[in-house]
Amino acid sequence: MSKVKVLVLWGYGINCEVETHFVFKKVGSSPEIIHLSEIFSGEKSLRDYHIICFPGGFLDGDHLGSAQACSHRFRYLKIKGKIPLWDELMSFLEKGGLILGICNGFQLLVKMGLLPGGDYLGMRKVTLTYNDSGKFEDRWVHLKVNPETPCVFLKGLERLYLPVRHGEGKFIAESKELLQELKEKGQIALQYIHPESEEPTLEYPYNPNGSEEAVAGLCDPTGRIFGLMPHPEAFNHFTNHPKWTRLNTYLVEGLTIFENAVNWVKENLL
Repeated sequence: MSKVKVLVLWGYGINCEVETHFVFKKVGSSPEIIHLSEIFSGEKSLRDYHIICFPGGFLDGDHLGSAQACSHRFRYLKIKGKIPLWDELMSFLEKGGLILGICNGFQLLVKMGLLPGGDYLGMRKVTLTYNDSGKFEDRWVHLKVNPETPCVFLKGLERLYLPVRHGEGKFIAESKELLQELKEKGQIALQYIHPESEEPTLEYPYNPNGSEEAVAGLCDPTGRIFGLMPHPEAFNHFTNHPKWTRLNTYLVEGLTIFENAVNWVKENLL
C-alpha cells in the first residue's frame, strides 16, 4: 500500500466521492472516503492525511448557497466542544499538506477563506456565484494552464479538456485590484479558453459561467491549495472523452492533476 494518504470527504449532498477515490487510487495513493460527520465529531483527524480533497456535489442541497453552510462548520465548529476545526485545518497546512477542491469543493474553499489564501487566509475575498446563463451548465470546456502558476497540481500541463457541471460557477473577486494581484502572482491557475484562438475568453459557451478573467481554477501563493470548477475526476479513462473513438492519443489529462499531487507528497513529505 502507498504511504500517500488521501482524505476524500463525502456527505450532506457530496456526490462525486466514488470517482474521486477511484482516480486517487489509480495514480498510486491510499485514499479513504470519510463522511464529514466523522471529521466534525473527531472520530477522524485531518492531520492523519497528506492530501484532503473536497469533491463536487450539491453540499447541503445548496439551499443557502453553494457550500455556505459547510464553510461555517469549518470556520466555527469545535471538535468535541473543545478544539476548533479551523485550527485542525491550519495544523494540516502547517505540516505541508495539499488541499484540492473540485466544483462544490472549490466553492467551499473560497467561502471558508482558504482561497485566495496568503495574506487573505481566512478571509472571504472572492466567490463563485450564479452562471450568467441562469441555468445549470453540463458541457466539456477547453482550458489553459497559466505557465507562471505555482500550482502543484498543474505541473507539466498546458491545455486541458474537461467537463463542467454546475449552476454557480461564476468567479468574482472583491475588487479589480485584487483580481490584478491574483493575476500577477500566478494564482489564476486555470482559465476557460476559446478552442480556436486558445486565448482566455468570456464568450459563451466556451466560458460556461461568465467568470471574471475567465477563471476556471485558483490556487494559493504556495500552490498547495487548489480549487477548480471543471471535474478532472470525470476524465479518468480515455473512453470518457466525448470524441474518444476519433482520438489519436490515449492521454487522460484529468489523471495528471491527481498524479502530480501524489508525486509531490512523495517527494516532499515522505
